[in-house]
Amino acid sequence: MKYILFTGGGSAGHVIPNLAVMHEIRFSCRLAYMGAGEPERTLAAERGYPFFGVEAPKLVRSFTLENFKIPYRLAKAKKEARALLEREKPDLVFSKGGFASYPAVWAAAKLGIPVLTHESDLSPGLCTRLIAKKCKFVLTSFPETASLFANGMWVGSPIRREVLGGERGRAMRKFGLGEGLPVLLVLGGGSGSKALNEAVTAHLPALLKRFRILHLTGRGNAAKPQAGYFPREFEGDMGSAYAAADFVLCRAGSNTVFEALALKKPTLLVPLERGSRGDQTENALYFQKKGLCRVLAESELSALPQALCALAGDEALKRALATCSVESGTEKIVSLLRSLLA
Repeated sequence: MKYILFTGGGSAGHVIPNLAVMHEIRFSCRLAYMGAGEPERTLAAERGYPFFGVEAPKLVRSFTLENFKIPYRLAKAKKEARALLEREKPDLVFSKGGFASYPAVWAAAKLGIPVLTHESDLSPGLCTRLIAKKCKFVLTSFPETASLFANGMWVGSPIRREVLGGERGRAMRKFGLGEGLPVLLVLGGGSGSKALNEAVTAHLPALLKRFRILHLTGRGNAAKPQAGYFPREFEGDMGSAYAAADFVLCRAGSNTVFEALALKKPTLLVPLERGSRGDQTENALYFQKKGLCRVLAESELSALPQALCALAGDEALKRALATCSVESGTEKIVSLLRSLLA
């Protein structure tokens, strides 16, 4: 049986797409995961995949003395990754990017092991730019991104099968949403978004006049339920969460945006700004220009109720979503993996 080592981490955005691909190929290949720590360690373990930890350094996008330690820490990580790959001998390495993936890709290239990588965002991240020439193909979620690489290939965003399979009636019963106003799903990622959580809480009385709210606050961010407001720290069944939703309020991470578009959910995007390289803003503006979403700057969250009311009444956006076609890239990636291993 062929052996694929998946790598990528530092955030769920790098891990969840890997798991979508792994789920589809798990019975025909031996699989394992290499990452730097959390959340990839926990997410891989929950699904029964062997995990190998290599403490890759992360570039902090502001001045800090920690960045001066990167050369030493990276040399150590590369040495550990090479030793691990020499022992494991995978037939192929699949990278989802992020700082956690660099040591595995570097080691694979040194050992002559084929590498594929996938870039989620419109503009490629630092790791993708560093490893592109070491890969057979740079797979992308956006067609424009593929054209930036000689070995670029547009395949779309790998979306988990279970996300696309939710059933509304079952979802409404599961969350106890009952009947009444449209349902607004608020997403802030696995750890939640402090800015979105605070904005929703601050404007809750006004929002509850227009929506029932299913609010995924993130682990450790408990909130008190009330009439029309249904907070949950975490929800593993995202298919049901999306199925219950009439509208979505979320950050602009590529994976979440593609999920909402594939399900044709009218969405208000609030891109992450601080501590970001600007990728979420680029993703959001790309789809806004196509008329497929609305965008609200984080600095303008005081206008959240008005922005959500405008979203709910945007008939042109709803028509654009009805006619757009966003398909998961998972099948194309799996097909490519199998052809390279054949």
